[in-house]
Amino acid sequence: MAGFYDYSVRNPKGEDVPMADFKGKVVLVVNTATGCGFTPQYKDLEEMYHEFHDRGLEILDIPCNQFAGQTPGTDDEIHEFCTLKYHTEFPQMKKSDVNGENELPLYTFLKSQKTFEGFGSGPKALLMNTMLKKIDPDYKNNANIKWNFTKFLVDRQGNVVARYEPTTNMKDVKDEVEALL
Repeated sequence: MAGFYDYSVRNPKGEDVPMADFKGKVVLVVNTATGCGFTPQYKDLEEMYHEFHDRGLEILDIPCNQFAGQTPGTDDEIHEFCTLKYHTEFPQMKKSDVNGENELPLYTFLKSQKTFEGFGSGPKALLMNTMLKKIDPDYKNNANIKWNFTKFLVDRQGNVVARYEPTTNMKDVKDEVEALL
């Protein structure tokens, strides 16, 4: 079976970005959206990137419009929104699908490594569970990405070590990223 470093994604110019370029780094892969209730996580992601990039963290921002159409616009418009509103500096890839027939092969791999384990507890988790029951009654039993800002953490050896749903506290994500650096 192929590993993390065998995949690539495209940047907004349509150029391949091989995951092998990130060998020896800790990588956080995130499917993002510009018009979502979780969009403010861009601030946390940028702070983490700014704090840890020199220690070996890379964040791959993969905009996705598969969840309630919350990522409208072109790649350029998405990039402009993120850089102006959240001052993001981490690499942003081409808007892509993370589920279904046209999903990025990288996401097929990531989901095979870490499946959905629930949204945790609290008001946001309850809201997500209620909403997803209506969209996909079997959502708890498949590895599909459930919503925007799902994150996969990859260690310096290319192992997918964690999957975080958008409801995961960003401080917990940061702590686990830092532990790998």
